[in-house]
Amino acid sequence: MISFRKFTKDNFAKIVNFENVNPFEILGPHYIAEKKEFFVNCFFPNAVEVKLLPSAKTRKEQVMKVISEAGFFQASFKNVSEAFDYKFLVKYAEGYPMEMFDAYSFDTDITDFDLYLLGTGSLHKSYENFGARVREKRGVTGVEFVVWAPGVQAVSVTGNFNQWGVGNFPMHNVNGSGVWALFVPGLGEGEVYKYALKPWEGDVFFKSDPYAFEMEVRPKTGSIVCSIDGYEWGDDDWMKRRESYDFQKEPISIYELHPGSFKRSADGGFLNYKDLAIEVVNYVKAMNYTHVELMPVMEHPLDQSWGYQVINYFAPTSRFGTSKDFKWFVDYCHKADIGVILDWVPAHFPKDAHGLASFDGSQLYAYKSLKKGYHMEWGTFIFDYGRNEVRNFLISNAIYWFDIFHIDGLRVDAVASMLYLDYSRKEGEWEPNVFGGRENLEAISFIKELNVKVHEYFKGVVMIAEESTAFPGVTLPVYLGGLGFDMKWNMGWMNDILRYFTNDPIHRKYHHNLITFSLWYAFSENFVLPISHDEVVHGKRSLFDKMPGDDWQKFANLRLFFAFMYGHPGKKLNFMGNDIAMYNEWNSDSCVDWFLLDYDYQKKVNLLMRDLNALYKNYRALSDTDFKGDGFEWLDFSDWENSVIAFMRKSRDDKQFAMFTFNFTPVPRDNYVIGVPFEGYYREILNSDALEYGGSGVGNGGGVHSSKERRFDWENSVRVNLPPLGANVYLFEKE
Repeated sequence: MISFRKFTKDNFAKIVNFENVNPFEILGPHYIAEKKEFFVNCFFPNAVEVKLLPSAKTRKEQVMKVISEAGFFQASFKNVSEAFDYKFLVKYAEGYPMEMFDAYSFDTDITDFDLYLLGTGSLHKSYENFGARVREKRGVTGVEFVVWAPGVQAVSVTGNFNQWGVGNFPMHNVNGSGVWALFVPGLGEGEVYKYALKPWEGDVFFKSDPYAFEMEVRPKTGSIVCSIDGYEWGDDDWMKRRESYDFQKEPISIYELHPGSFKRSADGGFLNYKDLAIEVVNYVKAMNYTHVELMPVMEHPLDQSWGYQVINYFAPTSRFGTSKDFKWFVDYCHKADIGVILDWVPAHFPKDAHGLASFDGSQLYAYKSLKKGYHMEWGTFIFDYGRNEVRNFLISNAIYWFDIFHIDGLRVDAVASMLYLDYSRKEGEWEPNVFGGRENLEAISFIKELNVKVHEYFKGVVMIAEESTAFPGVTLPVYLGGLGFDMKWNMGWMNDILRYFTNDPIHRKYHHNLITFSLWYAFSENFVLPISHDEVVHGKRSLFDKMPGDDWQKFANLRLFFAFMYGHPGKKLNFMGNDIAMYNEWNSDSCVDWFLLDYDYQKKVNLLMRDLNALYKNYRALSDTDFKGDGFEWLDFSDWENSVIAFMRKSRDDKQFAMFTFNFTPVPRDNYVIGVPFEGYYREILNSDALEYGGSGVGNGGGVHSSKERRFDWENSVRVNLPPLGANVYLFEKE
């Protein structure tokens, strides 16, 4: 109970003018023990009458006295031994009277310890404290609102429940911390709300909740009260197995997709998360992928941003359904043994007025200096990684997706832009760090803490960096001086292999280094080999269209490309449409050209991709040494004139060996000699030129025996037929 203070016109004016940092000093119940007097003050602008209804039958209801025509009312009781519970009956000129509990008769749950943890950046599950949480207090259900906005004079929560009044429900600045809180009884799930913030100078402005768990469908920008609890998960087996999951040894073949353009409904609209889950799992499971990676599903205002301009980090976008619908998506994937990875964007946020930009009138979440806090290339703000509350917000958000939605990994977008202060800036447009260097030391520290905390809380999940520079130790553990990511996109491999394959085969011998160079650094980090959405959009052409030659050669090159990708060490990622040989580049306003699967060659490329994924999943030699140099050995990388290479992959236990041969020209090469380390039989388990894949059918009759014929350092060799623009995979068998 708030202790009584003498009320003056100035006190009333601060409530009426929306200027009070602690409305509990004025509003709500006040008991004066020595006088046995009980006062209740309330503020209901535009109300014509307010009655106080005591909960005890021994007390009479009282029409509250009008203290201010602006809507300030008071009731007083004398000769009472203690304070008592009550309700209000509020009458307006129009509409029915509204009966409600007094928000200012309830305490809030935010504690001094919570504030301490927030200030030190250690409140790692702050979504349990902040935002709009449905709670029960003294048997009354309501919503507790908590928001961080230290730079404003006052904050109130607004919505349909108070006719969107600016200062009708002023919030309490808890201990002057800049954290504002208020419990509003009678509210529940589905309520739309915003915060009204009054700066020390200027006009009141409105913001959506940074911790909103659900948002209105764009272009509306209201936050929606949504419980993050209560969903009945069915993925217990998956979650238990995930605790002992070792990503280094397991095959990881990721299908990257854009939820808005994977498939569309009959009327051209977006699919709901549930319908999307069924369509995605049916395809991904049939194609033998192990994971799906969703381009950002966090709420964003612009469809054309593909989700990378995040406004509400804690809300799955309402374009595709509710928060519970998205949980259903993840649950459905897990029950089909498909892992779920989300793109996550902690590098920058957009300028939209209802979002994080200038949240309390200042750049609360971003660096104050534009040389450090504004990304000129993208027109976005850069998070202030040196501010504890901001680090806390981002780390809590990462933990939130693992905790509440059971996701299995985050692919962290644009890590290079976080690491370097001069990223996409010219001389004079950036500020060096305290040592005069170009590295953002605060961002580096944040990334390390992020990865440590995620792995402390969750076993078996993965953190993947989209990092395009040579920054050292991206996937090295933090305790060894690294950034602590589990995996990193291999952008060098991606650039080299695309450059190589776009060359006409007759010229490839002059670019042989492009196909071999990646093996010099393939084990310096834990790499993912990505052919992502960025490579098939904005005039870059589809993967199929990048291939040279006539249609037959294009299809053959594409099959060869995929076979090389699956033979090369590293986990795999392919964007939707790549594996059906789409003619057109990706268009986010439509959907994948699924009708192409009615065409013979597209169907056969798709079949090859299915079989490559199956091969990768079923043979340990292809996956459990993706990050180990001793699991790879060149057999021949020197035949640049014929554009032929061959290598061996082996399992960790040295019990399984797979040989890969590649002919990057359309010239078949019969009886080609390749040195091999073992005497025995090399069974052909895949031929990208097989007739069922649309090839010419040049092969090796199921396999070849080695002979005692020296080749380079090898005592044994095999003579194989290399098909045109073809790849062959062999499994070594001793007998």
